[in-house]
This record gives sequence, C-alpha cells and structure tokens, in this order.
Amino acid sequence: MSLSVAYTRAAIGIQAPQVCVEVHLSNGLPALSMVGLPETAVREARDRVRSAIINCGFSFPAKRITVNLAPADLPKEGGRFDLPIAVAILAASEQIPAEKLLHYEFLGELALTGALRGVQAVIPAAMAAQEAGRQLILSADNLAEVGLIEHGDNLLARDLLEVCAFLHGEAQLERACVKHDDLPAVEGDLQEVIGQQQAKRALEITAAGGHNLLLIGPPGTGKTMLATRLNSLMPPLSDREALESACIASLVRSDGMHAHWRQRPFRSPHHSASLFALVGGGALPKPGEISLAHNGVLFLDELPEFERRALDALREPLESGEIGISRARAKVTYPARFQLIAAMNPSPTGHYSGPYNRCSPQQTLRYLSRLSGPFLDRFDLSLEVPLLPTGTLSAQRSESESSATVRQRVVVARERQLARIGKVNALMSNNEIKNCCMLKNEDAEWLEQVLNQLGLSVRAWQRILKVARTIADLAGDDEINREYLTEAVSYRGMDRLLIHLQKSLG
Repeated sequence: MSLSVAYTRAAIGIQAPQVCVEVHLSNGLPALSMVGLPETAVREARDRVRSAIINCGFSFPAKRITVNLAPADLPKEGGRFDLPIAVAILAASEQIPAEKLLHYEFLGELALTGALRGVQAVIPAAMAAQEAGRQLILSADNLAEVGLIEHGDNLLARDLLEVCAFLHGEAQLERACVKHDDLPAVEGDLQEVIGQQQAKRALEITAAGGHNLLLIGPPGTGKTMLATRLNSLMPPLSDREALESACIASLVRSDGMHAHWRQRPFRSPHHSASLFALVGGGALPKPGEISLAHNGVLFLDELPEFERRALDALREPLESGEIGISRARAKVTYPARFQLIAAMNPSPTGHYSGPYNRCSPQQTLRYLSRLSGPFLDRFDLSLEVPLLPTGTLSAQRSESESSATVRQRVVVARERQLARIGKVNALMSNNEIKNCCMLKNEDAEWLEQVLNQLGLSVRAWQRILKVARTIADLAGDDEINREYLTEAVSYRGMDRLLIHLQKSLG
C-alpha cells in the first residue's frame, strides 16, 4: 500500500478539531514534502520522524513522500503531529497494519531516538477523540492531564516502538488513570488574620455569593492576606468545573495538574502585566490570566498600578463570562467566569487622612482617576481595611473563626442559591433580580435615596440588591429586609471615599 491515513487533533483554543494525516509514497527522488498549512515546528517534523523511524529499527522509505495535513486551511503548530506522521509513513510502507490506524488517534512529539514526549492541550484532544469513538494514543508524559478525564479510555506509550508493537498486536499499552484527592488542601486560614472583622465578614459574603471585592487601605493592614484566604472559604470545584479549568490550564502547562485537581484557580499577576498577559493573545491566541482564573479567583494587588486599558479590558468578560480574541489566523473564545478581588492603597502615599497623609485631595483624586468609573462599577463590594487600633497586637486574643467554620455557612448559602436559580447570586440576570430581590415599598424608597446621596448608577442598585440577597441567604432568610440592605450599602467604601475627597475640595 502506498497510501495511508492517521487521525490526530490540532489545538485551537479549547477546541481540538480533527486533522487527517494523509501519506502517499510515489516513485521519484527520495524526499519528504509536507502540505496543509504547517508551521515551522511542524515542518521540522520531517527530520525528527526520519531519525525516530531509523533509530527504532524500521526502514525509512527511499521514495518521494507526500504528507498532507487536512483540512489545509486549519492552522497547525508544535510537535504534536510527529507521532501520527510517523505511524502513517510506516503504514504506507507496509511496516505496520494500516487498517488498525482507523480505530485510534495519535498525539505526541518524537525524540530522535524514537522516545515519545508530551505536548500541551491534550485534554481537549482526548475528549474530542472520545466523542468520535476512537482511542487516543499519546505520551506517558501526559498522564497527569488525561488521567483526570472520567471514564476516559486513553492509551499511553513511551516510544514509537511501543506504539508499533501495540498496532501489531504484540503488546498492550497502559491505560491513563490517575488517583487524586477529592478534597484539595488549601493553604492559609482565616484564623491567621488579626482583627479586621468587617473585612472577614465581607470575605464571607464574597465567597457565598460569588461577588467581586475591592479592598482599600493603608499598607500592612492585611489586604493581601485576606484576599489569599478567599479560596479557603470556597467550596471545591465540581468535576465539571474542575475539568473545564484543567482544560484551559493544559494549554499552557502539562505537569502536576492532578495535584491541584478540584482546587479553585487563584491567579495573582504582577501589576506590570500587559493587556495581552491578562486577556491572552498570540498568533494562535493563548489564554491569559483571566481565562486561567476561570471558576476561580483573579487577584489584582496594587490595582491603580495596572495599565488602565488592561483593566478596562476586564469589563466585558466580567459581565459575559468569556473573552473573544481575534487575530489574523484565528478567532478564539475562552471562558472567563472568575471572581475579581483587588487591593489598593487610597493614595500615592498609602493614606488619605491622619498624620501619615502627605497628599493633597487633588493628588489623591488624580491617583484614583487611574481607575475608570465603569470599571469600579463592576465591584459588588468595596471596603476600607483600616490600620489596627493601638493595643490590638499586644492584647490577648481569643480564637477567631476558622476557614472551615465559615466555609460551612458559605456552602449552605450557595446551596440555597443553586436551589433557587441554579447559580450564585452574582450571576443573576435583571429578571432574576426582580423575582428574587423584591423589597417593601419603604425599603425601596430608602435605598433609592441612599443611591442618590452617593451618586450611584442603576448598576450599583442591582449590585447592592445582589449583595443583600447573599446576606439574607447566609442568615437563612427568604426576604430582604432593611438590616440586610443597610449592611450591603455599608460595603460601598470607594463611593464614600470619593465623596469625602470631593467635599475636601469644596
């Protein structure tokens, strides 16, 4: 036989479209030509494949070899096509049975010795192969990833010889299966935070309702410490959510993933991160920090130091839960449903009042103007984290609540939300807000007066209602009363700070 076909998968975002590797042997001067829009790394496969075949004891055909990667208009990159090209050449030259290739898909990069190396983005490929009714054969290096797929039927090989022996029926390949702990160990406990009871309460509400939180305060008050404890209050990921997050993570890394199974992502990029680092990019767009934080937390410390256009680019994914990246070669949409937690100082010197303040109101307002109003509107809660009162550190402290205790209340509140609308309160639509956040007439009038005094928008009205709904859920109450509304309004620290500065300017 001078013609053979092997199946594999490309990687376009979190999609894994099928690629048919067609190999034709014909008479002529020995050469290997590759068509089908291959990138440089794919074109270099000719040398890796030739050496791997020879060093594994097979003969490389002394004919004109044409390799077509179909469909031709699909971008292809990386060394993931080495293994399917090699087995297709061996099948075309009748060194392995060609009919066996129709039941499998192949993925992996070949070393010159014939050893099989792992590649990125194998979870989407494994799931797509499973849906197509074929088994995926790939490198044992990718065990940590494909082993996470429930009821997966993927096969692992260490080199080209093992794959060929399996196709000849002379050996069996290992099935991908990883044992992982259902309950992830999260570092840090809320008990370690000294004082800041209101901030701890805000963190509990944030975890229960899936809200976005902004912490404002001087340096050293525990803002970062509080933010990093949020994951310890959150329930673990469901299997579906965990696989979604692992699928995105597999596009950029492929090691140790089973150790973080069902642990919510916590991404904390440095404030020097660019727009593309946050939202993603590249010729074939890769996910950025907001997609890697899907189903988890994106923490932005020193918020005003971030590039303003990078922050404003977060506004749309915060509302839609996804980010679309368009490039000349491809348009990719990544999921980006994350909780945004941010921390910032209230002024360039870290203080806006008291003996440590060395900034005028104009300087402070100029500093805060780095954050646009529409971006600040995306925070459901904004809270001042003040300096600890004198004597707090030296006083004998009683044990505060642990993360495990608070998490129990968070889980119960989330169960109420899921039973009511099938999602957390932060994701409620306008109609769901009307149905689930009904107020008494006098409470609605009071809330409208408060919004007018603070100069807040309709979006702020909706976010206050969502927060009040979460507070009621934590209390086990079906109705939102004035007490819950008052507490929700108290978490508008940024608005009160701006009003204070404007009054100072006269």
